[in-house]
Amino acid sequence: MADRPGVLVTRRLPASVLDWLRAHCDIDLHDADTDLPRSELLRRVAGKQGLLAMLVDVVDAELLAHADRLRVVANVAVGYNNIDVAAARARGIVVTNTPDVLTDATADIAWALILDITRRVSEGDRLVRAGGWKGWGLEFMLGTSLAGKQLGIVGMGRIGRAVAARGRVFGMRIAYWQRDPSRPGEPDATPLSLERLLETSDVVSLHVPLNGQTRHLIDAAALARMKPTAYLVNTARGPVVDEAALAVALRERRIAGAALDVFEREPDVHPALLSLENVLLVPHLGSATRETRTAMADLAARNIIAVLTGAAPLTPV
Repeated sequence: MADRPGVLVTRRLPASVLDWLRAHCDIDLHDADTDLPRSELLRRVAGKQGLLAMLVDVVDAELLAHADRLRVVANVAVGYNNIDVAAARARGIVVTNTPDVLTDATADIAWALILDITRRVSEGDRLVRAGGWKGWGLEFMLGTSLAGKQLGIVGMGRIGRAVAARGRVFGMRIAYWQRDPSRPGEPDATPLSLERLLETSDVVSLHVPLNGQTRHLIDAAALARMKPTAYLVNTARGPVVDEAALAVALRERRIAGAALDVFEREPDVHPALLSLENVLLVPHLGSATRETRTAMADLAARNIIAVLTGAAPLTPV
């Protein structure tokens, strides 16, 4: 009987997914909901044919040099900025991700952030808990209405389109910028340059992948283009926004507010943001529903088994 392939799983997964994986291969599981230390990752990936990785696991040339038998890296995320895809391909290693299954969950959290920051929900919650609410007032904690305002989508991919669809329900006008202008346009939405989108939008929602072109895409200059009444929402990747520049813009009220689900150096948050009332800080909950996280893990596992059994990967990068 041929040896069963070995797969390193870097984080605890739903039991149903682990059971299915164990039926097909030998699992080396980091059975915790914490990061696998880098030294352990390098040691344990040696000899493995599959790596089921999380977005916090850096799969670079150093790791690939330790992974002498690796055939597939399945990332439990739609983004794959943690993986050196070119280095993997040079070694004949397949890289997969988990698109589609987290689109709705991430669009929902983007809208949760939009509604929260524009209507000051979490700020009000903090006030009540601190005993600071003294009763109803006509001009007390006024927020911003969304109907008739412009929602600017930066990156009109699957998630950007889902966020735009929800925006139409709230009566917002949709504008968008996408890096590839040759892509087909979106119905009932206005394509704009990034500069014009920032200048005219009332809510700017970020949905671009992280790469060399999008790192600090929203920097001090970009923030200076935004309206003083506008809001910035980031559910993409933390380094798309220059957090230090954002903190200055928020403190000086150059923009009205921001809501962040992702951060430059997770789990650390720029300390200047922590004391500001006009920013909502959320611990990377974009895909955090039971249904979505299970579907992500399941898709990653099925990609692993497909490649290791000689079939085509379901969702290759």
